Amino acid sequence: MVVNLSMLKNEERVEPEKETAGPEKLGFLLRLSRVPLKEKLFFVQHLGLMLKAGISIGAALKTLANQTTNKLFKAILEEIAEKVEKGVSFAEALKTHEKIFGELFINMVEAGEISGKLENVLGQLFVQIKKQNELISKVKGALTYPAVIIIAMGGIGIFMMTVVVPKITSMLKDFNAELPLPTKILISISDALANHGIIALVALVAFIALVAKILSTPKGKYAFQSVLLKMPIISPIIKKINLARFSRTISSLLKTDIMIIKTFQITANVLGNLHYRKALQEMAEKIKKGGQINEVVKEYPKLFPPVITEMIMVGEQTGELDSILEELAEFYESEVDQIMNNLPSIIEPLLILILGAGVGAVAVAIIMPMYSLTSAV
Repeated sequence: MVVNLSMLKNEERVEPEKETAGPEKLGFLLRLSRVPLKEKLFFVQHLGLMLKAGISIGAALKTLANQTTNKLFKAILEEIAEKVEKGVSFAEALKTHEKIFGELFINMVEAGEISGKLENVLGQLFVQIKKQNELISKVKGALTYPAVIIIAMGGIGIFMMTVVVPKITSMLKDFNAELPLPTKILISISDALANHGIIALVALVAFIALVAKILSTPKGKYAFQSVLLKMPIISPIIKKINLARFSRTISSLLKTDIMIIKTFQITANVLGNLHYRKALQEMAEKIKKGGQINEVVKEYPKLFPPVITEMIMVGEQTGELDSILEELAEFYESEVDQIMNNLPSIIEPLLILILGAGVGAVAVAIIMPMYSLTSAV
């Protein structure tokens, strides 16, 4: 049930403890909606500017709540503004909506409030979210073209096998001659799709659902990502994306004076790849026991190339680890950008080859019996 938060402003008898139950109030909305990354980007950028201009956090939050077009985000910002005006810290108010803002966002805000550099932290968060948005957009954009081609190829293939091929093969059956093996295979596939299409569709959907269920489990996802990390073309892309996010996140957190152990723990939760996440969690434990960062990172050569280790060692020696990691992040982000721009031109020949092989196989299966019959005559 969605509560009209504006009505709570006039309710003087409502206890503060009851008003702070954010997730309960917005539970229905949270199940149906999500806050786009662009909305958060706009929020962080303008909140930092308003705070630099001397506007209070509460007033700034209310102003931004009125400007957002996302109803869920508007309700959340209004609730957070109310809490801040009642004396709750900005970070504490954000914690009731960790699913929306994330652990990284909340911890950086908390560090900014403690150090009195909240405006600077918001600036770093703006860069972090912007880079993350750009990275996701580039990956999605690069994968859209191959996905559309594959779906189109599948649709055309099904149409050919269920409509066109049966008409051609029916003529071949009328000759009552021994058909070549490729033709028999083509007829069998065509008949199966034409006569048992619904069963095949149900089986396909069930198979996809089973695979999705397996991949949703930690073990299944870990095993699948392990395979991806060993594939020739995909592995470098995955590694560079995770290295870019690793470098950018560590750099942003170090600039807010968050403890290095906490920094690695937060970064582990930010990364999507379970292998990198596990490695960072183990690194945090080793650093806690007194290990040097570069020595700890060096223990995972399959995930972190030597250049990362060397750069981290230089950063530790010079005391400029955050700046060096920021440069590394920019390097890997540019690498990902270049790969994503070139990916369609790399995949296109492969798709054409697959399509040509499929068309060629169908053509051979149809032409072979015709040639045999013509020769016999």
